[in-house]
Amino acid sequence: MAKRKAKHHRPSKRKARRKAASGGKLPKGAVTRIVIMRAREGQEILLEAELRALINPSRKEEGCITFDLHRSVDTPAGFLLHEVWASRDAHTEHIHTPHFLRWDARKDALLTSRDGTFWKQIG
Repeated sequence: MAKRKAKHHRPSKRKARRKAASGGKLPKGAVTRIVIMRAREGQEILLEAELRALINPSRKEEGCITFDLHRSVDTPAGFLLHEVWASRDAHTEHIHTPHFLRWDARKDALLTSRDGTFWKQIG
């Protein structure tokens, strides 16, 4: 009987998402992006709708591992995006997509502040 060669493949996007969700080790080169935003007064509902519109198309992108939206329990105008990308290049590709460009064109009218930082998993 002939021996089969072991298949070497990259972990699937689904497997990487499960690992990220369970607190497991992320793929080498992966970056986490945390974006904290505050809505302009009276713009909270519209901001939430605009951010929700980013979720599904972003999650479908090749380099997206996690893309989750959170709303502050203490400050209703506060929102947080928790994104994990396979690489900085994958995030760069993301900011050139039609859904991101749509958001980028509208964000200034909805926000009083936005702070985004990249993070690298170390443990």
